[in-house]
This record gives sequence, C-alpha cells and structure tokens, in this order.
Amino acid sequence: MTTHHTTGPAPTATVSVKPLVLNAPQRGEDLHVRITAPTAGTSLPVVLFAHGFGSNLDGYAPLVDHWASGGFVVIQATHLDSKRLHLPADDPRRPQMWRYRVQDMRRILDELNTLEASVPGLEGRIDHSRIVAAGHSFGGQTAGILVGLRVTDPQTGAEDLSDSRVMASIQLATAGKGGDELTPFAHNNLPWLRDQDFSHIAAPGLVVAGDKDDLPLSTRGPAWTADPYTLSRGNKSLLTVRGGEHFLGGISGYQATETTDENPDRVALVQQVTLAYLRHVTGIDLTDWKNAQTVLTGGHPLGRLESK
Repeated sequence: MTTHHTTGPAPTATVSVKPLVLNAPQRGEDLHVRITAPTAGTSLPVVLFAHGFGSNLDGYAPLVDHWASGGFVVIQATHLDSKRLHLPADDPRRPQMWRYRVQDMRRILDELNTLEASVPGLEGRIDHSRIVAAGHSFGGQTAGILVGLRVTDPQTGAEDLSDSRVMASIQLATAGKGGDELTPFAHNNLPWLRDQDFSHIAAPGLVVAGDKDDLPLSTRGPAWTADPYTLSRGNKSLLTVRGGEHFLGGISGYQATETTDENPDRVALVQQVTLAYLRHVTGIDLTDWKNAQTVLTGGHPLGRLESK
C-alpha cells in the first residue's frame, strides 16, 4: 500500500448535490441529505454514510470523494446531534439520538428512488441491491445497528433494528462493549453505549481502529474500538491503523480542527483499504482487497489487516 494511486480503478469525476430535503415530521426536523456520485457508470453500488457526533452532511470529504471517484454513490445525512441543529441540552429527543439516526438511514432507503431522481443524470444508474452502511464514531454504531448490532434501550430493552437492504458495513473508530468498562461520563451521558450486543451481526464487515484511539468513554483504552470485530461473528476484517487516534489521520476533513493526529499517509491508507473492501464486498473486484491483505501483514509501518 502506498500513498498514491498505484492500484484500483482510475478515479472518475464526481458530482455532489445538497441539500435534498425529505419531510420527516416524526423527528421534528426535515432530513437533509447529500449525494455524491460518479458522473459515469451504471449499476453503481451505494454507501450509506453516518457522520460522527456533532458533524453534518458536509463532513468526511477525504472518504466520500474517494469512494465516489472509485465508483460508489455516497449518501450522507445531517443527523439530529449535528451542531448545525443546535438542539438544546434538555431536548427530549436527546436520549434517543441513536434511534433517530437509524430511522434517518431507513428513511433514506425508503426514499431512494426519489433521491436518485433528484440528482441530475443519476436516475437509473444505482444498483439498489448493493448497499453498504458505513460510519465514523457514533456513525459506526449507526451502521452497525443496520446490520444487526443490538443496543439496549433503558425503556424497551434490546432491539433488532437491522435492515435487510444493507449487505455489509464499515465501522470506523467505533464504540465497543458497554457495561462496567464505560467511564462514568459515558454511562451517564451516552445511555446507548451501556449495553451493546455484537453477536447478532452476520453480515460481512470491515472495522477500522486506531491503536492510539484512547477515548474518554471506556477504561479499556484503544483496544475497545476493536470490539465490533472481536465480538461479532465471522466474515469480518479489522484494519488497525498504527499511530491512529480517533480521526485516523484526518478522515473527517482536510485540515479539520478536531484531528489530533493529522497524517496524510494514514488517511491514504484508510481511503485505499476501505475502497478495496467496498469493491470486494460488492463483488466488483477482489484484486485490491487481496493485495491489501497480502501487504498489510504484521510488519507494515502504517497498519495491520486481519480477517476471520
């Protein structure tokens, strides 16, 4: 793996359209959606991407642009926790933030034909049978729930909110198991992390974890973010990014102020491995994924890729 395009498809031009607005009375705010797509190609698979806590549909350009230029239609929404929406601290929707995010994603899938027709030149070019959910941090949990991660709601217990329209997932720097491993802050403020059950996730998935991602949510240190891999069933892969902190070198945006470990090589690694995985899991091409598995064995300075 190098930091420039030596393998994979030649990047194609992309177009991005926003905001596409879906009426969503049950969430109290219209749902704003952005679609980034290649200008050419047909039977294009979809990546449904969920942003991290506080972000919005304009985030994560390094990943979104790379995936779209590699042949994928990338769909992003602005979720209720976005700083753009300024929800007050006592807003009654806050404890259910995790649930509204999943509903946002399902709403997008329900309205995919409408959204597709709203992007000039896109109609008829999407393959609705190949949809991968992806997300960073809080968004990684959202993607996980769509493929079978079960979150225990204090009121209703554990629920299965998976969606059969989603074939696989990519979870980047995502929360692990809850219970007594949570810090008091996480236990008190993020009730959706208290009890997460990864054992029902049968769909294929790639987990990306930074080995320096020491979040203030768990007492276990960086290994916590590998739980979505270690605690779920087979047909999963784990990319461990060496030296990677929570933003994995800067995946949330170029020169983004929240990035604590800015590193273009790290971002390029995540770009290349995730695109190779997307092409592999949607059946487009296996070569780049096999190449990544070969190259990223124990001694590679940027990262390690393992599968089960």
